[in-house]
Amino acid sequence: MDAPSAPSALFRRIETSFLRQGLMQHLGARLVRVEPGLCEIALPYSERVTQQQGGFHGGAMGALADIAGGYAALTVAPDGMEVTTVEYKINFLAAFQGGELRATGQVLKAGKRIIVTTAHVVHQDAGGQPSDCAVMQQTLVPVPKTY
Repeated sequence: MDAPSAPSALFRRIETSFLRQGLMQHLGARLVRVEPGLCEIALPYSERVTQQQGGFHGGAMGALADIAGGYAALTVAPDGMEVTTVEYKINFLAAFQGGELRATGQVLKAGKRIIVTTAHVVHQDAGGQPSDCAVMQQTLVPVPKTY
């Protein structure tokens, strides 16, 4: 069996920013995968992410999609920059309880002034069975890194 490889410089760059996200830390999200133009984040089911009927809250799904798309955008932004969301539109496809959500953000178009991404949110049940949960499109702008 191969030993796990050390995180890439790109993963470490995104992780440094991700760990500063108080909301993601509070909700228990974790960074799963980072590639140029792509970021995947997982959010486990807990009382922190539910609505009144026990399902994942739409706000938690939206935040997860926003962060996954944002970090996909950051992978193509110049060093010394961060990104911030200008707008996003999300469609909720189904509600789920238990398991975890996985949001995969991908860059559709990276320009000098705006970056357009999409994020696909999938629910994985306890057995790992995936089901579509939400889809989002987002516009971001690069901004100077201030930390």
